[in-house]
Amino acid sequence: MSPRGRRPGGEDTRAAIIGAARSEFAQRGYDGTSLRGVAREAGVDPKLVHHYFDGKTELFAEVMAFPANPAVLVEQIAAAPRAQLGETLARAFLTAWDSPEGRERFAAMFAAAAAHEEHARMVREFVGREVLHRVVETMQPRDGTAPQSGESLELRVALGAAQLVGMGMLRYVVKVPAVADATVEEVVAILGPTLQHHLVPPSG
Repeated sequence: MSPRGRRPGGEDTRAAIIGAARSEFAQRGYDGTSLRGVAREAGVDPKLVHHYFDGKTELFAEVMAFPANPAVLVEQIAAAPRAQLGETLARAFLTAWDSPEGRERFAAMFAAAAAHEEHARMVREFVGREVLHRVVETMQPRDGTAPQSGESLELRVALGAAQLVGMGMLRYVVKVPAVADATVEEVVAILGPTLQHHLVPPSG
């Protein structure tokens, strides 16, 4: 079989990159997928992948139809004072998913993760690598005091994520009226302190 020629730029090229990325993520998971591998699968120069997408995080967000760039949300969370981390995280989550389109995408993403192991693997690896790990890094003290145990922090962040995902399931998938009909600020006011308790130790 003769090698495929590389595509020129254009909307067809962007679509080909997304299609190739979807295949690569499904076969190799998030951790095992590289932008160079996506370019090879799409038959394009690797520079074109970087032209259309600012890294693997943004490409994954496009494939999964995230309503916002997760990297930008994590930067917002990282910039928050430690005393407001729980509130900031809750508000960022709700801001990303609370539009009608975002609600539909959330429901579709978790339905697919529940039905297909390869999809669940992609989400699991992405959340672990690009969200939880980065939030853990932001929680380490910056005042010269000893860092907290990585395992303890990862557990705290994972439990915080469980709170968010559980709320999202009740708000967007199961649609329990009390949760689905509450305003963003009502949810933030109640959920924020719970997340703060998970994420920041009392002595932090």
